[in-house]
Amino acid sequence: MEKILFGDNQFFGVNHMSEEKARAQAMRFQDIAEIIAVLDIAYDAGIRAFMCTTHERIALICEHVRANPARYQGFVFYPCMPYAHKYANAMTEYGPIEALRRFLPESGALGSLIKSGMSLASKDVSAIARLLIDAEMKMFAGLPTPVIFLQNVVTDLLLGMGFDEAFSIFADHVRAQYGAEPGFITMNLPRLLDVLERQSIDNPIVSANINKLGFRMSGGMAAYEAAIANRRFRPVAMSVLASGALGADEAIAYVANLGKVESIVFGASSRDNITKTMAAIRRHFPPAIAAE
Repeated sequence: MEKILFGDNQFFGVNHMSEEKARAQAMRFQDIAEIIAVLDIAYDAGIRAFMCTTHERIALICEHVRANPARYQGFVFYPCMPYAHKYANAMTEYGPIEALRRFLPESGALGSLIKSGMSLASKDVSAIARLLIDAEMKMFAGLPTPVIFLQNVVTDLLLGMGFDEAFSIFADHVRAQYGAEPGFITMNLPRLLDVLERQSIDNPIVSANINKLGFRMSGGMAAYEAAIANRRFRPVAMSVLASGALGADEAIAYVANLGKVESIVFGASSRDNITKTMAAIRRHFPPAIAAE
């Protein structure tokens, strides 16, 4: 797993502190060339992994990287699925069955399932889940995707529903179909670790908010710090800057002092912020991370 990951929230108008800033970023990055320009800055700063949602516009980034292999040598994608908003919008507009038809591969897959006796009515969730994962992954064809994440909206919904088996379904399929490591994004790290352990998912990759302010750390900082110190998993720290409330040096120093964080994901939209964050990472993390 890469040690420094570049996130995509800023490209799609997501900012947990400022709606005004989120709107300004959404307007700026309507032009795909603006996104590519920032990714180029990140790449030239030494970042080789893009942790991104399966937003439809990411497909354009994938096309650009495929078309320019020499420019992006060693560049990998860490898809995070599903992009919940597109499913929610489709469910509202078309209803559940038609929404599924629109997202499943164009091979009559849903019809085939129904004809063979498997359907939503019979609750064959596993088969439909695998097809939806495959549909989400189509945009990354031909590109390296060593880790595939389940987005926190779905992870935490499944936790709330008690549908623990879903995590095994996801993990097994991304390993078998894509030769990738499964990753899980959550807003409730302690609870997710308990479930993954019960599902025998050993040493999982888990991305969660980890920051000095306890910003969006459900369950409290103490529980997260204890989990990082004592549980067997590979932590990926996100929201390390607490959505801009912390300076890079202070934020990265806190994460580094936890001792067992394996990767950091951060988003930025300017050369200055990328440079400052990378400099802080190199100052506070050991050479194995700083050299990335």
